[in-house]
Amino acid sequence: MNRNLVSGLAIGVFAGFLIGYFVGASRGDDAPPPMPAPQAAVPAMPAAKDPATILSHIAATRQALAADPKDVKAWIALGNDYFDTQQARQAVDAYARALALAPGNPDVLTDQGVMYRQLKDYPKAIADFTRAHRLAPQHLQCLFNLGIVYSEDLKQPGEARKAWEALLAIAPAGSPQADQARAALAQMAPAKP
Repeated sequence: MNRNLVSGLAIGVFAGFLIGYFVGASRGDDAPPPMPAPQAAVPAMPAAKDPATILSHIAATRQALAADPKDVKAWIALGNDYFDTQQARQAVDAYARALALAPGNPDVLTDQGVMYRQLKDYPKAIADFTRAHRLAPQHLQCLFNLGIVYSEDLKQPGEARKAWEALLAIAPAGSPQADQARAALAQMAPAKP
């Protein structure tokens, strides 16, 4: 991460607030008072996800969390930005903070599991995917990812097969996860009787 870029972005945001304040203060007395900005609002992530944009969003989200450390949505947004920039340890930590405040989000557990896999902490990845499935039995991505860890990382094809067959049992026709699970099963050796 380029500290000069992050520092420059932070200074730019601060300068913008100052200019806005002074421009607003220079209006006449007949102007209505400005609406106060919400404290610790998580900035919306622009559609373009280039690295500079994501780094800027991370800095703004961290600033919002400094003002309100109990903002679950901000912790999730921060985790997602770290996920997108392949900063696995930071993503795991941000997701953990979100889950500490609001346990039981299967999407956050699944994303955290993916980051644990990237860190090669397979038992924690499996625990997250399994917990996500227990909380939301129709959550397809956690089952697909569970199969990936068993198949690719732990070389346990029987467990991978169980995860993908469980996914196929609940998946709606044409779902991307079902198509991926079918393709993965087709590449596996046939199950032993």
